[in-house]
Amino acid sequence: MQHLVLMGYMGSGKSTVGKALAKYLQLDFKDLDQEIEKDLGKSIPEIFIQKGEIYFRRNERMVLEQLLQSPSPMVLALGGGTPCYGNVISLLHQSNAKTFYLKVSIVDLVQRLMPEKEFRPLIKNIAADNLQEFIAKHLFERRQFYEQANHTIQIKNQSVEEIVQQIVALI
Repeated sequence: MQHLVLMGYMGSGKSTVGKALAKYLQLDFKDLDQEIEKDLGKSIPEIFIQKGEIYFRRNERMVLEQLLQSPSPMVLALGGGTPCYGNVISLLHQSNAKTFYLKVSIVDLVQRLMPEKEFRPLIKNIAADNLQEFIAKHLFERRQFYEQANHTIQIKNQSVEEIVQQIVALI
């Protein structure tokens, strides 16, 4: 079995679905952001503040390359921006990983992200009434990368288990 990689905008359920998928398939689950934090010994917000985005993106790609070289198949949740930088999409395709875009509507993303806004550095300082416009613009910029995934899973009102079954049916 290949690595299974989940991508999508923040709040799309990559980590939640990824953990459930890994458990169902009896594979290891890795969250790229957590692996970067472990590798660099700092939180993502600290890395951005102290070293900047270029430093973060360079290390993000290095950690991703290391994970993709693992001989043991795993379920891997990428950061929301990961596929958009450093030619990561090509890296994923070359690695022969199976990629899944968890596609959530803008309205649903706003609904999911509003309660956790203060814990999300990217949207922490966005006014609540501007959040939908911010997400729409951001998603417009990122969609071209996400849509290069092998499969798109349209997320509506399915349970986590139903989403896992959709993915399992595709592998």
